Amino acid sequence: MFNNKNKTDMQQPVSNGNGGGATLISAGTVLKGDISSSSDLRIDGTVIGNIKSGSKIIVGSSGVVEGDITGNQADITGKVNGNIRAKELLQLRGECLVSGNIYAGKLQVEPSATFNGQCHMGANIVEMPNNESAVTVAAAK
Repeated sequence: MFNNKNKTDMQQPVSNGNGGGATLISAGTVLKGDISSSSDLRIDGTVIGNIKSGSKIIVGSSGVVEGDITGNQADITGKVNGNIRAKELLQLRGECLVSGNIYAGKLQVEPSATFNGQCHMGANIVEMPNNESAVTVAAAK
C-alpha cells in the first residue's frame, strides 16, 4: 500500500563507469608480476613488476614499487624504483622516494618529496607510445 517497489527495484548496483571499484594491495602483501587494470589502484604493499592502469594509481606511504608505472593519474607517497608515466597529473607527496624518469602532463611536488631522475612534461610527451624516442625527436629539432 505505501511501497509499490519490490526489493530488487530498490537495490541498484553502484558503478563508477569504468567497470569496477578500486583495487587494493594491502601492507604486508608482496606481488611479483605485472598488473594491468582499468580501474583505480592503491598499493600499500610491495609490487615487483610493471603497473598499468587506465585510471588513477596511488602508492601509499608503506607502498613499494620495483618497476614502471603507467596511468592516467598517479599519486605517490611511498617508494618507486622505475619510470612513472602519468597522462594527466602526477603528485609526489610527503616522504616519497622516486628513482627513475617521470613523464607527466602536470606535476605537483611537495617540498619533502625526493626525486632522482629526469622530468619530461607536457601532453605531447606523455601521448607518445615510446617516450624515449619523443625526447630524441624533440632534441633533434
